[in-house]
Amino acid sequence: MISRLTGKLESLEAAAAHLASPDGSFAREVLIPAYVAPSLAPKLGQPVTLITLEYLESQGQGTSFIPRLIGFQTARDRDFFELFTTVKGIGNRKALRAMAIEPAQIARAIAERNAAALVKLPEIGKRLAETIIAELSGKVEAYLSERELQTLEIKSSAVFTTPRLGPVAEEAVTALVALGETRGEAERRVALAMERASRTGKAAATTSDELIAAVFAAGR
Repeated sequence: MISRLTGKLESLEAAAAHLASPDGSFAREVLIPAYVAPSLAPKLGQPVTLITLEYLESQGQGTSFIPRLIGFQTARDRDFFELFTTVKGIGNRKALRAMAIEPAQIARAIAERNAAALVKLPEIGKRLAETIIAELSGKVEAYLSERELQTLEIKSSAVFTTPRLGPVAEEAVTALVALGETRGEAERRVALAMERASRTGKAAATTSDELIAAVFAAGR
């Protein structure tokens, strides 16, 4: 598998770059996510290195396959792309078009469960945005930039500061974790349900089952 490619940036399109060999005897087409093209534009005619992902693209209903290369500026961006394409309904071509902004920004939208931000991306409708959040929540923090992490942490501490959990709340959190939530997300949802009950004057839940029901009623 070709995992890195260096060559002179001979030409650049919105969705592909062409890298020529040192002697100019051949050039390779490298598909690129939409956000990459602007940063490559100033390097036309210069040597560049792209971290690549190679795959076979099906043609003619699977009767033939064409080898393709996808190029990224860092290995972390390539890893995010591979994670992004694990979502049901997102293939390589759709992901290339959808990634119109940097992976860190997409990761932040997922981490914040911000479906509205994801819908602004090309190829991403409301239902697909919700699928992305459901399948990738808790898996994207490693792809956030330092700035994105700091912003997310500040927002989380300002809005979702979780009080010391009592026995009922702790049981509810444990149950949510068993259902697949991360510990942090389970604590956030429990705290949100408790805060909403307090704000609306409802009686506090006396059992974990009641609190879990309130969590699901409150949504995310």
